[in-house]
Amino acid sequence: MSNYIERFSTSERVLHWIVTCSFFTLLLSGLGLFSRLFNGYFALFGDGRNAILVHKIAGIVFFLSSLYMFLSHKKDVATFDDDDKLWISSKGGYLSRDETHFNIGKYNPGQKLFAIFIAVTTLVLGITGLFIWLPTVFPRWIVQLSLMIHGLMFVGAIMFVVVHVYLATIGNPGTIEAMLYGDVRKRWARKHHPKWYKEVTGENP
Repeated sequence: MSNYIERFSTSERVLHWIVTCSFFTLLLSGLGLFSRLFNGYFALFGDGRNAILVHKIAGIVFFLSSLYMFLSHKKDVATFDDDDKLWISSKGGYLSRDETHFNIGKYNPGQKLFAIFIAVTTLVLGITGLFIWLPTVFPRWIVQLSLMIHGLMFVGAIMFVVVHVYLATIGNPGTIEAMLYGDVRKRWARKHHPKWYKEVTGENP
């Protein structure tokens, strides 16, 4: 009997890494646009003009793939039950010295809130990015406001992604395996997502 259980299909993992790669491409190509202090990053793309072109292309890829990923998992990430509310009230047990266990489904509330935040961020960055992309088409005040909002959402997204990466690696060992290989250890699933484990296997964790 296998000690592993499938958590994500190949198509789900490919989509996730497309979103991830396009996000970090946007990050690197956008740093020089965000502040002159980071103009040196333009060298990664040849020059500023190339960086802007790459930023636009990556923006389209990120916008479409990120929204598609959210809509594909909307049923799982946009609903919160009583067990999720307990997790939230206990802050996931991260601030407790005692080991805590929650009856969590496929995604814990932290992952759900992150998914919702990224979906909202994607929409805001996409809309404001369009105004910035065509500065002569829209009123100047809209373009200037878009620049400010685009920058703020850019910083906010980076902060949330840093936390997400930490919790998926060092913070919760074994989590990253799901996105690398598609499978996770049954022991990990029973501990972190017992409700989902029972739904998939029919076994009582």
